[in-house]
Amino acid sequence: MLTMGIVNMYDKIKIVDAHYRAIARAAPICYAYGFSLALFDFPFKMDKDELVDFVMDKTTIGESGKYLDLLNKEHHLFVSDLPPKGFPAHFGSIVTTTSKPYPQKLLTPLDVAAGNMKKKSYMFLVGLGRKGLPKDLFERAEYHLDITTKGISLETCTAIGAIPTQINALTFALEQRQKKNDGDGY
Repeated sequence: MLTMGIVNMYDKIKIVDAHYRAIARAAPICYAYGFSLALFDFPFKMDKDELVDFVMDKTTIGESGKYLDLLNKEHHLFVSDLPPKGFPAHFGSIVTTTSKPYPQKLLTPLDVAAGNMKKKSYMFLVGLGRKGLPKDLFERAEYHLDITTKGISLETCTAIGAIPTQINALTFALEQRQKKNDGDGY
């Protein structure tokens, strides 16, 4: 399972436009590329169905929340507080996304694609807000990913689009190469 985990670093008490707009932007990307969507520390005091309805009412992004609704109905939407210690095991390896990965924790997009082909699960954490991800997540995460491989910092929603797109493209390329090598491809 591949999961896009968005960690709210904005206000944790009141809802601001950035909250539901980021969710609405992430949902179609996640749905299109087969990712689950996990939301951490968002200030919504409602269950998932109410959250989906709220986002659908507030935005036209993602066909007015259609893809968020589909993720929820297909059990690929998770909403919780940020776990103080470990994440649930079903998320697999925790990966912080950063333009400055620790060399000893570096995971390349190609590494992810190869792991994806072997059905390895990853959750990619992206910070929503100017502060980025909390520093303790860099220590807690098993891996760090710079999706650009060039140390270029991306805005949150740009990263949310780039990560699934890059991983999907690389996985597809590896699958095609494997088919060709196995004699099943072109």
